[in-house]
Amino acid sequence: MYIQKTIENEIKCQSVGLHSGRKIHMTIKPAGVDEGIVFYRKDLPGSEGIKASPTNVSDTTLATTLGVNGTRISTVEHLLSAFFGMGIDNAIVETGSFEIPIMDGSALPFVGFLKNAGIKSQNKSKRFVVIKKPVSVSDNEGSASLFPSPGFRITYNIDFGHPLIGKQSYDMIFSRDVYEKDICAARTFGFLQEVEYLQARGLALGGSLNNAIVLDDEKVINKEGLRCPDEFVKHKILDAIGDLSLLGMPIIGHFVAYKSGHKLNNLLLRKLLHHKECWEMVHYFNGEMELFDEIIDARPYDTAEDIISLTGN
Repeated sequence: MYIQKTIENEIKCQSVGLHSGRKIHMTIKPAGVDEGIVFYRKDLPGSEGIKASPTNVSDTTLATTLGVNGTRISTVEHLLSAFFGMGIDNAIVETGSFEIPIMDGSALPFVGFLKNAGIKSQNKSKRFVVIKKPVSVSDNEGSASLFPSPGFRITYNIDFGHPLIGKQSYDMIFSRDVYEKDICAARTFGFLQEVEYLQARGLALGGSLNNAIVLDDEKVINKEGLRCPDEFVKHKILDAIGDLSLLGMPIIGHFVAYKSGHKLNNLLLRKLLHHKECWEMVHYFNGEMELFDEIIDARPYDTAEDIISLTGN
């Protein structure tokens, strides 16, 4: 778990794009150590690669979108979540559209592709970010925080005014086994009125009961129902794992979220990077982590608006 990894063999897959509704072909290739996850738009010959990075997030409306010099790639969070869940640090992703194919609305198909391709250990240790002092962001709806912890822990709380969802909470200590068993199959979800509104405006054209949980005013309208009773909060965790993986290094800390989403997740990473006294980068050598400074109390939390002003985004 301390060594960088890529895939053994090339992966080819296709599915519709959530927003375009068009069939998208995607290829995932092995990459060298320290390359990270890099996206290439094959439909835009000559365009530069887009590295998965917090500072390359250009939009968080409905999905996480990365962009560099006018080239963008959207809906990256499920694939990034699968990479992180399976321990993949380095990969090249080539796609023929502005978005990643939606598959079944979860990370489960991507996990299957990665396992079938094989996972290859590389001759260099991973870097980890150790949270030394709490960092938090918030807006009028929710909050997202990172606290010191001996491992990567996630506590997520949601609250929807829908009788089938309501308040849901989930707490987990991250491991590959837990991710595969409990998280990766959780599908994205939406409300029928919202889907109809978006599609009338040319968005979510690929959204269907095959790639999302859809709810009317009272129930899930998918014939197969839910994969698990808490699929909603588990999908929010799946998304958050993908968003946090943009840091490019696993986190040793406790992520706590209340009604957070792509925007707050990204703002949290940007604030973390700005406040260098709150974290330390470490390597593992022969299974032993470098020592780091004693944890001390945090400064008062800033709001999301403060961070927008701070980062210029």
